[in-house]
Amino acid sequence: MNKQPVLNVGIMAEKRISFLLETSFHHGRTLLEQGEYTVELKGGKMILQGTDVLIISEEEIVLLPMFRTNSFLLRGVTIGISFHWEKKEDQRFTGGLRFIPEGDQVRVINTVHLEDYLKSVISSEMSAHSSPELLKAHAVISRSWLLAQLEKTRKLTASGTPYEKSTVTEEEVVRWYDREDHTLFDVCADDHCQRYQGITRIISAEALLAVEATTGQVLTSGEGICDTRFSKCCGGISESFEKVWEPEPRTGLSAIGDTTPLGSPPARDLRQEGEATAWILSSPEAFCNTSDARILAQVLPDYDQQTRDFFRWEVHYTNEELSTLIREKSGFDPGVLLHLEPLERGFSGRITRLRISGTRKSIIVGKELEIRKWLSPSHLYSSAFVVSYEEVKEGIPGKIILRGAGWGHGVGLCQIGAAVMGEKGYSYKQILHHYFRGTVLTTLYKS
Repeated sequence: MNKQPVLNVGIMAEKRISFLLETSFHHGRTLLEQGEYTVELKGGKMILQGTDVLIISEEEIVLLPMFRTNSFLLRGVTIGISFHWEKKEDQRFTGGLRFIPEGDQVRVINTVHLEDYLKSVISSEMSAHSSPELLKAHAVISRSWLLAQLEKTRKLTASGTPYEKSTVTEEEVVRWYDREDHTLFDVCADDHCQRYQGITRIISAEALLAVEATTGQVLTSGEGICDTRFSKCCGGISESFEKVWEPEPRTGLSAIGDTTPLGSPPARDLRQEGEATAWILSSPEAFCNTSDARILAQVLPDYDQQTRDFFRWEVHYTNEELSTLIREKSGFDPGVLLHLEPLERGFSGRITRLRISGTRKSIIVGKELEIRKWLSPSHLYSSAFVVSYEEVKEGIPGKIILRGAGWGHGVGLCQIGAAVMGEKGYSYKQILHHYFRGTVLTTLYKS
């Protein structure tokens, strides 16, 4: 690869899309001037309307900017889908616009150069005023992850082999989630992939400089470009790739202790229930064990600062609340909840298989995100938790308490830990070495 690719980023899908062209765009030979427009699906056809423009298409409508810096504003983009901070906001983008039919909705796709995409990602995933070394590290891993996904898609398409990510039986549900859920575009714009909010979030020169300073840089191994992952807070020990997604280990995505010496394997085996319990109920030394509001403000956008319980947390349920939640989120009716039993844990203490037992039925659920989905109205902070029971009568608990560690899947870079490392004076190369052991920093292209 000697130049950066152009990406297709899925932004939103609605029955009716409203947007503002802030500069001139064109559709073939049709010029669309600055102004308000709508696109909707009627009778199997997409209809784009403006003051003096009417475009009808059965397949797709493509709007190209007159210049690379031309911008447009999308109305009512949903961010934080299914998370507790979910909301709608207007977002501004550069690049091209594609509208394609998706079921009974119109899908909006932004065509954008990779480096322009990254300037938004590292400003959307965290504050653009984070330490320069953290921003550089995040630019490298966001670029690496994206290019690794494009290569994975190419190989899957060439092989013709369906991508399997779930096993469902009467006794067990094992499911994981990845960007392969998207087939109409390269990557989505929300937490399911990487947060991308166009130029709405590019608010500092630091973010721009971090991308420019690392242009074309990725992490590689003997397997190719590393499938670099990241989450908010590992909880003190990062997780191994195969415990969260496909059951094959990946170079650079093994478990590490989030402390010195850098890049060291965990000192404790949290796959053992006793070790996991003691670890989760403690507050061990770790880069990500911080309550420094100044650092957290650098790392987290405003909507992520609604909670400071990143390292250790508690969730309290009544039996009725949790039984109802499991029934609504899973479609499985346990009856009255009796017991939550961890069957397997990963290296970070995250539960990968959980038995849910009730008065009607028991079932096993995995992997970690599916567990988090079943046990929370949105997403439980992580699956690294221990369970306690209160007000137990005739074997039935009245209250269930989950005490947990970390926020997110815990694989790869720990954003809060990396932020602390940046504040302590570690370089972006040291941060990458710490979280992605066994990888090499490689430059693929210069522009």
